[in-house]
Amino acid sequence: MGSTAGAQSIEYTRCAEGDVEPICDLLAEVFSRSDPPAVAAGVTALEFRPFVQLLLPKADGGGLTIVARLANSGEVVGALLTEDGSSSLPDGMERLSPKFGPVFDILGQLEEEHPGHAEIAYGEKLHLFLLGVSPQVAGRGVAHELVRVCLENGSQLGYRTAVTEATNKVSQHIFRKAGFSERAARSYGEYRFEGRAVFASIADEGGPMLMEKPLAS
Repeated sequence: MGSTAGAQSIEYTRCAEGDVEPICDLLAEVFSRSDPPAVAAGVTALEFRPFVQLLLPKADGGGLTIVARLANSGEVVGALLTEDGSSSLPDGMERLSPKFGPVFDILGQLEEEHPGHAEIAYGEKLHLFLLGVSPQVAGRGVAHELVRVCLENGSQLGYRTAVTEATNKVSQHIFRKAGFSERAARSYGEYRFEGRAVFASIADEGGPMLMEKPLAS
């Protein structure tokens, strides 16, 4: 792992204690502005931040979450939250904005299509989620490198497989390039939440996918 700075001057390391607030700020901004289901549901950065705050402690605790930082300043410019796949949802999800309702619901339907995903022993499967990169380093391969380093780190820790929910074409492309395959999918165009076509505006994104990859032993 360590540094892959080179000409890009970007380092990829495990999440450290001082990274928590910068990660929350970064992911809240990136997802509220560019993640199709969050944008379609109208989730703001202020509403997204508590979601990251709930998830980050369990993702940070196992040495699985990877961050990208500028080598010269230490500024966090990318993050890939990662947890043990057997982890349960944290307390407090019910206090999040109701705008998350359709987002959580459509992602939950992926579980129903791939029920084996829920039968996971501790230390067996990585769960990758909330991959975000700052616009200031766009086009420099940061997202791809975050995924690569995350998988390498997990493999070294003994994990055998990795799983993720990819919510748009860009993230699906990134994970496919890393060797992930589709296991379950839903359609934004066909999806209804309480009778409403809440994701009709992003139908061209196809829909979210549950994707999986075996890791080298």
